[in-house]
Amino acid sequence: MKRVTGIGGIFFKSPDPKALSAWYRDHLGLDVSEWGGAVFQWGGADSAAGMTIWSPFAHDTSYMEPSTASFMINFRVDDLDALLAVLREEGCDVVDKISDSEQGKFGWVIDPDGNKVELWEPPVGG
Repeated sequence: MKRVTGIGGIFFKSPDPKALSAWYRDHLGLDVSEWGGAVFQWGGADSAAGMTIWSPFAHDTSYMEPSTASFMINFRVDDLDALLAVLREEGCDVVDKISDSEQGKFGWVIDPDGNKVELWEPPVGG
């Protein structure tokens, strides 16, 4: 079974996400969307199409809890349910929640350093 197939996103906390997004737009050329993040499309003749998302969150967001880290990595996976089952069998600290939306399915695991890691199964065609 494939586990992680790529990085789906990089998310981090900021005291002022709008100003930080503007800095990345103005100084590093990120194409920042109205929602505050940037989408990097990738893929080509020899690889599947996809994207990686860069997005600052408000410093007081609870989205990364129970981790106290200021960042969270989102990894793309092919089969979220199967991977979470294997991680549980391996004794990993899997968050007992799955989110299913038009953006795909999301699950989480806590790494040994206490960082929350997001696992994302994109929707079909995503």
